[in-house]
Amino acid sequence: MRVLAAVQTDGLDAVEAAIREALDAGAASDEVILNILARYREPATDRPLDVVVDLKLSHPPIADCARYDTVRGLDAAA
Repeated sequence: MRVLAAVQTDGLDAVEAAIREALDAGAASDEVILNILARYREPATDRPLDVVVDLKLSHPPIADCARYDTVRGLDAAA
């Protein structure tokens, strides 16, 4: 059923070629045929990403190790 549904998306010629290839390989299952069809498809075109290079932090991190002492509490081992 999944192979027949692939005709709608991949076309009859591609599905027929995938079936022939699977039969020639001796592995005629729907998973093998769909795998072959997936290999026939063109990879998605790489679209460039819009990346902002000059990002600025509104609140830059402050290196204050003493504040961790307040998180640990007074009973923590030194």
